[in-house]
Amino acid sequence: MQLNFIDFPEVTLLAGVDEVGRGPLCGPVVAAAVILDPQRPVAGLQDSKKLTEKKRSELATNIREQALAWCIARAEVEEIDRLNILHATMLAMQRAVEGLQPTPELALIDGNRCPLLSIPCQAVIKGDDRVPAIAAASILAKVARDREMQQLDLLYPGYGLASHKGYPTKQHLQALQRLGATEIHRRSFKPVQQVLKVQQR
Repeated sequence: MQLNFIDFPEVTLLAGVDEVGRGPLCGPVVAAAVILDPQRPVAGLQDSKKLTEKKRSELATNIREQALAWCIARAEVEEIDRLNILHATMLAMQRAVEGLQPTPELALIDGNRCPLLSIPCQAVIKGDDRVPAIAAASILAKVARDREMQQLDLLYPGYGLASHKGYPTKQHLQALQRLGATEIHRRSFKPVQQVLKVQQR
């Protein structure tokens, strides 16, 4: 079942919010918030994980051009390690919503919990499949984070960041064992902690 403006008839400025990067061992967690324009709908919106990289990139361009407002925000590795990944994710989402102009009347958040916001918000399970604005946010966040990981791959060669985007794949775990942890690795995540213990001996 898809939710759209028709499900919130009293709301004219509806923001969708999603994040990417909770599971990786390195890099930031990135969130996006999008207010779609009902007069300029973006065709083909769906969960970013179901789209090819090329299609995501094309849709991200369309979203930036056709949405009423959008904002991409993040929480850094240091914040993830200090706050934990859940609270850092909520912080990134909060920053994304606060960066929207105009301010939305309602924020629909992908998942089962909401960040602390100054506006009403509602969590939507599998929202990136059900709410077009959340799908748009998931696309912007994933494209932004993937591109950053491709750039970080050039700065930290040998880890395969461009291919696995920092997730704990076999390639990444083997590279961690071989090369050690870098400054962009999340020290609060167990596989990184284990490598750091070895490095410190």
